[in-house]
Amino acid sequence: MTEADFSYTGERFADIQLLRYRLNGFEQLSLSQKRYIYCLAKATLFGRDITFDQFGRYNLIIRKTLETIVSDLTPDERNEEEFQKLEVYLKRVWFSNGIYHHYGCEKFKPDFSESFFRNILNKVDARRLPLENGETVDELADKLVRIIFDADYLPKRVNKADGEDLVMTSACNYYEGVTQQEAEDYYNALKDKAGENAPSFGLNSRLVKRNGKLTEEVYSADALYANAIRHIIHWLEKAREFAENDKQRDVISTLVEYYRTGDLRTFDEYSIKWVECLEGRVDFINGFIEVYGDPLGLKASWEGIVEYTDLEATKRTRTISDNAQWFEDHSPVDPRFRKPVVKGVTANVICAAMLGGDEYPSTAIGINLPNADWIRAQHGSKSVTIGNLTDAYNKAAKGNGFLEEFAIDRETVDMIRKYGDVCDDLHTDLHECLGHGSGQLLPGVNPDALKAYGNTIEEARADLFGLYYIADKKLTELKLTPDENAYKSQYYSYIMNGLLTQLVRITPGNKIEEAHMRNRALIARWCLENGNAITLEKRDGKTYVRINDYEELRRQFATLLAEVQRIKSEGDYEAGRMLVEKYAVNIDPEIHNEVLDRYRHLNIAPYKGFLNPRMLPVFNANGEVIDITLDYSEGYDEQMMRYSQQYATLI
Repeated sequence: MTEADFSYTGERFADIQLLRYRLNGFEQLSLSQKRYIYCLAKATLFGRDITFDQFGRYNLIIRKTLETIVSDLTPDERNEEEFQKLEVYLKRVWFSNGIYHHYGCEKFKPDFSESFFRNILNKVDARRLPLENGETVDELADKLVRIIFDADYLPKRVNKADGEDLVMTSACNYYEGVTQQEAEDYYNALKDKAGENAPSFGLNSRLVKRNGKLTEEVYSADALYANAIRHIIHWLEKAREFAENDKQRDVISTLVEYYRTGDLRTFDEYSIKWVECLEGRVDFINGFIEVYGDPLGLKASWEGIVEYTDLEATKRTRTISDNAQWFEDHSPVDPRFRKPVVKGVTANVICAAMLGGDEYPSTAIGINLPNADWIRAQHGSKSVTIGNLTDAYNKAAKGNGFLEEFAIDRETVDMIRKYGDVCDDLHTDLHECLGHGSGQLLPGVNPDALKAYGNTIEEARADLFGLYYIADKKLTELKLTPDENAYKSQYYSYIMNGLLTQLVRITPGNKIEEAHMRNRALIARWCLENGNAITLEKRDGKTYVRINDYEELRRQFATLLAEVQRIKSEGDYEAGRMLVEKYAVNIDPEIHNEVLDRYRHLNIAPYKGFLNPRMLPVFNANGEVIDITLDYSEGYDEQMMRYSQQYATLI
C-alpha cells in the first residue's frame, strides 16, 4: 500500500477519533525480525484483560455483557435508537479499557435507559453472559444497573482531590478494604526496611485487607492474572527464538522469570538488562510499568508496545543523547541537584508496530524508562519518540481550522505551521531523553515522597527542561532547529494549550485531574501570574494568548524548573502540593465555556486513539512461515470484538 493510498483516519464517536498508523519500512525487515515482532505483538495483545480489570473490578463483566448483547440481537433490534446509544457506550468502554474516561477518569454516563438495558439483557442467550456463582440474569442486571447508572457509586477511577482519602474514593482495582493511610504506612515500612536500591514495592500487586490483615495479591503466573500472564510468557518464549542477539534473549528470559515469580528484584534485574541492551533494531515494553492509574502513584497498569528503530529519524535523538552531559551541566537548577555524571542516556525515534494494554487505543508519543530513580542514576535510561504515531496525528490535523481559531494572529499561525511539527518532535525528544533522565535526589530522599503529586511534578520537570533548552543556541549549533527563532512556535503552542485549548478535554464543572494536563496548566498559569511575558487578550468576545517577550518567558521557565527540581530532589511534599493545587487544578468556568463553544464549531474530536494493524503470517506449501504481511483495513468494532474473542484470558 502506497502512502497516497493509506487512510490515517477511521471511525469517530462520542469525543473520540480513531486513527491508523503506518509501519514504514516493515517490508524491508528480515523474515526473522518480522517473526520476532509478530511474537512480541502476540505477547502485547494477551495483556488486554489485565488492564481492563486493573481499571475497575467490574469492567470485564460489563464488557462481556455488552458484547453479548451486541452480538445476539436481531437486525430490527439493532436499529432501535437506544440500542445504537448502547453501542456507543460499548465503543467508549473498549477505548478506555473500562467504564471510566481514559483521560478524566470520571464514569461514563449512559444515554440508554435502565429499562431498555434490563429488557434487552433478557433477550440474549444467558449461557453467554458472565453469570457468577449461579446468579440469574435478573441478578446480573441488578448488579450492573447500579454500577452503570448510579452516578454516585464508584464515580471516579482515580480521585486526586486534596483532603480526601484517595484510595477509598478511587474505583481502580489496586486496593480492597484499605485506607490511604494504611497503604502508605504499609509501603513506607517496606522501603525503610529495604534501604538503598529498594525495589518498587507495590508495583505488581493488589493490596487487600483480609480479616483485619493487609495482604498483597501479587501478579504472577501462579497467582493473580495467572492465565493472562501464562499466555504472555508463551509468546515471549516464542519471540526469544527469533531475537536478534544473545542480549535480547537474556532480557526476555529475565522478564519471563519475573512473570513467573512476581519478584520485584527480578524486575529490577530485567530493567537493568533492558536499558543496557542497545544492540538490534527491534525492542519492546511489556509489563506493569506506569503508575498514573494509582492515586498514590505506586501500583502500575499493564502495558505493551512493540517497536523498531527509524534509522534516519534517530540521528536527531542520538545527537541529543550524545550531548546529554552538556545539557545537564548547563541546567538552570541548583548544582546540588544535577547529576555529576550522566550515564547510559539512549534515545531513538521508533515505529510502533503493536500497541496493547494501557498503551491502546490511546497511547503516549514518547516514553522514557525505567522509572526507578536508582536504576536511572546507576545504569541510565532509554527514551523513545514514536515517530509514526506523531506523523499520524500531524496528517490527521491538517486543515482542521484549529490554529486559525485559537492563535492570536496570522503571523503566529504561519510561524506554527512553519516550525510546529519540527519543534513538537524536538520538545518530545528533550522531555523524554533528557528531562526525565536529568537531576538527582538528595541522599536519603524517598522517591515517593511527593505521593499523589509526584506524577504531575515529574511531568512538569521534564516539560520545563525541554522548554528551557528548545530555545538554546546549542540546538541550532547542533542543527536540531532550523534557526534561532523556531522555538517560539513551541512556546506559543504550549502556553495556548496549557491556558486554553486543553480545556476542551474537561467536562464543565470538573477540575483538572490527569497528571499531564495538570503539568501543562501548572507551567502556563504560573508563568501568567508571575511575570509579564504572557498575557490573555480579549477580542470580539474571544480570549487569546499573547506572548510579549519570548526571552523573558524562557527565564520564567528556568526559574520554575529550578523550583520544581528542588521540590523533587528534596522530596518537599508540601511545596509540591501547594504548587499543584494553586496552579494546576481549578478552572475558570467563563473561559472554559468559551473554549468549549469555539471548539464545538470546529467539529474536531478532542481525543484521538489508534487502531492496530493486523499481522498475518504467510505460509508455503510445507507449512513454513515465509513472510508476515500487514492488513490496515480492520474496522474498530471488528478489531475490538476479535480481540475479545482471541485474547480473552480472565473472563
